[in-house]
This record gives sequence, structure tokens and C-alpha cells, in this order.
Amino acid sequence: MVTIKDVAREAGVSVATVSRVLNGSGPVSELTGQRIREVAGRLRYVPHGGARSLITRKTQTLGVLLPDLYGEFFSEVIRGMDDTAQRHGFHLLISRAHADRHGIETAMRAMRGRVDGVVAMSPDLGADAPLDVPAALPVVLLCSAPRGDGADSLTIDNQGGSKAIVGHLIRLGHTRIAIIKGASRNYDAAERMRGYRVALRAAGITPDPSLATEGGFTEAGGYAAALELLKVKPRPTAIFAANDSMAIGALSALRESGVRVPEEMAVAGFDDIPLARYMDPPLSTVRVPTYELGARAVEMLLHCVRNGNDDARRRERVSTELVVRRSCGAGSARRTPSS
Repeated sequence: MVTIKDVAREAGVSVATVSRVLNGSGPVSELTGQRIREVAGRLRYVPHGGARSLITRKTQTLGVLLPDLYGEFFSEVIRGMDDTAQRHGFHLLISRAHADRHGIETAMRAMRGRVDGVVAMSPDLGADAPLDVPAALPVVLLCSAPRGDGADSLTIDNQGGSKAIVGHLIRLGHTRIAIIKGASRNYDAAERMRGYRVALRAAGITPDPSLATEGGFTEAGGYAAALELLKVKPRPTAIFAANDSMAIGALSALRESGVRVPEEMAVAGFDDIPLARYMDPPLSTVRVPTYELGARAVEMLLHCVRNGNDDARRRERVSTELVVRRSCGAGSARRTPSS
């Protein structure tokens, strides 16, 4: 296997000079740098990542911990992360981790020394206590209640988005608006539920507990929840599902039950996954800039990595956008900011 010493010998320079050129870590003349890169390419020299990390104390790798790797939402988040990381010369080490405190902390400890920082998506963590983040490890918490001084955080304007979509249904004349909630203990689900209640109370409507049921953020959960809501008397005239997957499941249940959408039941979701616009009828929803969410999380993490994780902790939130389509009775798609 070709080593850095072979490149140095062939180029007629020291090993330190080769290292500076290939790592971009020091001043070397343009002519010398060009000769070293030509020799390295001709010899097909590939730097040893482990050895280089011992010298630079950098792995050029970022860890990503997600509660799931399935579905359009997560694939878009990962795509935004990976594009941004690669643009800055980093690679991703992606793992599925349990969203509870023990699972996230264990996974972060396992990644220590193998990555330069971690993005952890942990929506099931409450704000009651900070995570035990390994010392000096840059961490960005994604879609989690902001907490402590150990990590930056990036969240979605869940409450503003759900207020916007429920407010739209109210303006269409609906007063019995059901909600299919996300998973219990989930930060995003709790915030979307809060926005739903705020919108109802702002319109003088008292939230009816019989119109709230859990769907667990899955298509199957949305399907089952919609069937339960059809048994409620008097029946709701609109359903707000706290994500598009549950809304799609609800549409299927309503279709099989002979309930016409939107003539007999309006339906709305949250996220605006690509499939939403191709449903029949196309799904009204709240657009989350999912790709940008992943990209911004990596940008925040890289800022921590490059600044030694010494800056003041940052709390950022991405805005959402109301997308009106035919599932709630609109004739064509239009978009308005939710906040």
C-alpha cells in the first residue's frame, strides 16, 4: 500500500510538506503543491483517515441519530444533511436510536471519538432535565424541547403551523374539528396539539375531548383513528391530522367508509410530504421545509465544530407555510405563511 513517505520520496519533499498540502493546513508554494498532488494521484495515494484524525483530532465525520429511518420525512431530512455535509467536506454516520434519554445518551457516548459532532433528533424528550452530553462534543438537538447549556437546538414552528391550518378550517365554517394526535410524549405532537387548542379558543370554540384521538404518526394509526372519529356523535365535519402520514391513512378510512372528502368531511395534514399533492383529493397541509431543516441542523453543528463548541447555545426555529388544496374544500393550491 502506498504511504505518505512514498509520495514524499517521489516528490522530493518532506513528509510534513506532503501532509500540509493534502490537509490544506499550511503555506506551500503553488508549484510544490501541484507536484505533490500530481504524484499522489499517479501513485493512487489515499490518506489513512484514522492516522490523520490522530494528528488533526478531526474525523471529518458527523454523527446523526434519528428515531426512525423510514418515510419521506426522514429521507428528505437526511438528504438535506448529507448534501450540506459533503459540500463542506464531511461525511455522515447515521444511526437509528431510541428516542428516550437513555438511548440517545448511550448512542452519543458510542459515537464519541468517531465523529466531530452529533445531530440528535429526539422529539420524545421532555424539557424537564438536560441531556448528559459528552464533554466537548458539539451537539445539535433537532425537534426537541430546548434544554440546558450542553447543546444547540433547532425546532419547527409546530404551534404556528397547526394554528394556521385549524384557523383555515374554522374560516370555512367548521366548528366540530377533530384532531388525530401524534405519539404521546412527543414534542412536535404536543406543540401541534397546543396550536389546535389555541386556534379553537381564539374562535370561541371549546375543545371537545371526544374529538381528539391518537394516531402515533403512522398511516395505520391515522386509518384507525379516523374510523373511531366516525363513531362520535355528533360527527366531526373536519379532521386535522398532526402529520401527513396519518392524514393519508384517514383519507383511506373515509373512502372505504363511503364518506366523501371534502363534501362530507374536510381533511388536513402537516409536513407537506411529496405524496400529499398527489392524493385524491390533494391534501391540504402545513409545509415544513424538510430538506432545509436537515441542512440547517448540519450548518449549526459545523459552526460548533469550527468554533470549538465554546459559543453561547443557539435556539433556532424554522417557519412553516399553509398549503391549501382540495381536501378541505379549496379549488386549487395556494400557500400562505403560517406565522
